[in-house]
Amino acid sequence: MDVKIFKALADETRLEILEQIISDECCVDKACACEMIKSLDITQPTLSHHVKILSDAKLINVQKEGKYSYFTINDEKMEEVISFLGRFKNEN
Repeated sequence: MDVKIFKALADETRLEILEQIISDECCVDKACACEMIKSLDITQPTLSHHVKILSDAKLINVQKEGKYSYFTINDEKMEEVISFLGRFKNEN
């Protein structure tokens, strides 16, 4: 398991971004950066910084459409993380 994943998950803002992506995916299939900036009350450069870390860790997918960026969760990578962490579960 790549340590980048856990570094990416070890930040409150990035966890909030993941939560926002998950909630937006339920409604419109993907989250838009412009809406995320408003709802998280962060600047565009701050969002870009955190998105790059999440993307480099392959936790999210970034799709550009014109001047807008949309985000989705990388389901395969998340399943890999969940599976990895599940190995530490104490089965008494």
